[in-house]
Amino acid sequence: MAKLLFKLNGVTEEEANFVRERLDEANVDYYETNQGRWGISLAAIWLKNKDDYTDARALLDKIQEDWLEEVRQHPIPTMGQRFYERPTSFILTLIAIAAIIGLSVLPFLGAFTE
Repeated sequence: MAKLLFKLNGVTEEEANFVRERLDEANVDYYETNQGRWGISLAAIWLKNKDDYTDARALLDKIQEDWLEEVRQHPIPTMGQRFYERPTSFILTLIAIAAIIGLSVLPFLGAFTE
């Protein structure tokens, strides 16, 4: 009987691939389910044999520690860092976002002036 090992809902693709690679290297017998068409199902990694759960859970704890160390070594750039790397692109993106919001809200503002 199958046993839930790791929920993939809300997990980045990089982390999911990291977990899959490590489970494959350890020859863990697992399968995956996805969120489905509307994203309401449980995306997860399941063990095919629930007797393997304790060993797989210990391995998953180690995998998550390794992932945390990987993320600490390669942090995600902040908004300020992105601005200093490419200020023109950053400003144009902000202008585009403001224009889209403005065009989206404009019809509703006209409805209340009558």
